[in-house]
Amino acid sequence: MSGITATTPTPAPAAFPSRLLAAFFSTQGELYSAILAGIWLFFGFALHKFADWPRGDILIWASLILGLIHGIRAAGQALFEKKVDIDVLMVVGAVAAAAIGHPEDGALLLFLFVLAGALEDLAMARTKREVEALHKLMPTEATVLRDGQWVEAAPETLLPGERVKIKPGQRTPADCRLAQGATEMDQSAITGESMPRVVKEGDELFAGTINLDDPVEAIVLRRSGESSLQKILSLVTTAREQREPVQQAIDRLSQPYSVGVMLLSAAVFLVWWLAIGRPFEDAVYTAITLLIVASPCALIIATPTATLSAIARGARSGVLFKGGQAITRLANIGAVCFDKTGTLTMGRPRLEQVHAVAWSDGKELLSLAAAIEGESTHPIAAAIREAAAARGIAPSSALHSITHTTGRGMSARLPVGEGSSAAEVEVRLGSRAHTEEITPVCLRGRVHDVLKTIQNRGQIGVVIAVDHPGDERSIESATVGQAAVLIMSDAVRPGARELVTRLHALGVRPVKMLTGDNKVTAERVATSLGLDAFEAEMLPQDKLDAVARLKNDLKHRSQTTGDPHLGVAVIGDGVNDAPALAAADVSVAIGSIGSDAALESADIVLLSDDLGTVPWAVDLARRARATVRANLIFALSIIGCMGLATLIGSLTGYRIPLGVGVLAHEGGTLLVVLNSLRLLWIANPNEHRA
Repeated sequence: MSGITATTPTPAPAAFPSRLLAAFFSTQGELYSAILAGIWLFFGFALHKFADWPRGDILIWASLILGLIHGIRAAGQALFEKKVDIDVLMVVGAVAAAAIGHPEDGALLLFLFVLAGALEDLAMARTKREVEALHKLMPTEATVLRDGQWVEAAPETLLPGERVKIKPGQRTPADCRLAQGATEMDQSAITGESMPRVVKEGDELFAGTINLDDPVEAIVLRRSGESSLQKILSLVTTAREQREPVQQAIDRLSQPYSVGVMLLSAAVFLVWWLAIGRPFEDAVYTAITLLIVASPCALIIATPTATLSAIARGARSGVLFKGGQAITRLANIGAVCFDKTGTLTMGRPRLEQVHAVAWSDGKELLSLAAAIEGESTHPIAAAIREAAAARGIAPSSALHSITHTTGRGMSARLPVGEGSSAAEVEVRLGSRAHTEEITPVCLRGRVHDVLKTIQNRGQIGVVIAVDHPGDERSIESATVGQAAVLIMSDAVRPGARELVTRLHALGVRPVKMLTGDNKVTAERVATSLGLDAFEAEMLPQDKLDAVARLKNDLKHRSQTTGDPHLGVAVIGDGVNDAPALAAADVSVAIGSIGSDAALESADIVLLSDDLGTVPWAVDLARRARATVRANLIFALSIIGCMGLATLIGSLTGYRIPLGVGVLAHEGGTLLVVLNSLRLLWIANPNEHRA
């Protein structure tokens, strides 16, 4: 057998029939089949009715058969699963219509049924694409440093601790921490934020975000499969599979309802034929019409189409609904409780003012403060450095011998003067007690007054004082030192005031703040934002009790006024607000793309820090709820009205044409789908903000 090469036959020819069959029964195949069946039906009916061409029936029957191929396949699958569903009802109706001499009605039924099914599948595919677009955010390759060389690798192979390079235009291959360089990152596809985020060394980068500016290097924090983006994808996939209570009830009742429709149609046929004495054909015709118009197609899809559309639209704007129940609960809120730190405020101090006392030079003192805090990781130190940089003030390079006194502040030495007058003075930054010793006597009272004033406003005061040469610190000294109070506060998050206004416009009252911070600070924030109420100096248990009281208040208000019972939403960072979030009717974690706790525990996760997303999410949920209600009312109205019209018309001699029943049934189904898809185009003003 040497010299003979064995070859494996290609499976392509054998696979061709199966590929053709798969294409024929695909969504596109169903659509093209429906269009072709409709064309045959139209020309067949026109030739038979208006041209008096008997062979026009051939086209009608061809249309019927083409529709039956798709219908019987779906009905057979249902019967194989021991179910009686819409597909079975439609096939039975079409075959029965043809059997009594009305093939055109049967063909019309199947044409519209197959067309509506194909359009419904295409519409739902659009909804799924909105969600599945997140999968495309993951890059297919990464540039990683291995064995001293930069090589291309699959993101799935990256290990924590490895160094990756992210070039301009590339997506971040995994959750990383920026190790070298600075750039701007586009996070819009994940968080919905329209503005790029400036990142610098030490900042975290999330998988799927796009580098817009300079090449940077980063250290991988988590494997690709454990990234925040993958967790979000898993969350959205799970949410799509969850069903609202209304939909669960419809799913449970759809099978017995379909069986009931068949039995009712059979009963109507027997009563009309045997009891009332209607002609056999008339009785069958009435039963078939009733079978079609009473089919629950529009009813079954009324809820899931709207729910999936809302989930998809929310995901596109960085709002992750954990299923239809979360949408319903958010739509029903009547009050909101916010955490303060990290939610309504930035969660870190910001230097608002340098209050230089008397003759003191504020710029010089801020330069010294930035220098003395140059290596500190304390949030106050970071605020001082950021403020100096924002004002174009460079840290002083003259300071040396910087020391730290735990619980009090920082100290350093500063050379002053030149030549024979050269000397060193002490610089102190920290509490009043730490700095008062070197503060000029004449300035101590003024420093005390400033600190007292800002304390009453709920702000933070940090004192910086500079000594002077010599031992004298009295007003009589020829040379005196300097002092200033660095006034800081926890900065209110941008858009917080607008947030409260928009929630009020949606009828959400009260909008309340629950915080563990002191009362003065809480009052300042609450007043500036226009909140309805606040509670301060609260422990986690206190927040839990406050939410319970508010829920009882809303319940009592509902009983007193007769208004629908509304729920309480708690919005926090998803970490330190766990008890209050658990007690709420609906829990919302904000700005939590990197928080595992939020992704796991909250009913709704807002990936962006943009507070404007909150009222938009409430509005989206309410629109989704209204859409579901409209769909259900419309579907039930079609079934009820057409069912009664069919029975009454048959008894009075004004028989409803089967074609009208078909148009009502399938048209209603299509309108329900289109009404739900409107949710995909609900505008989010935050996505277009400059």
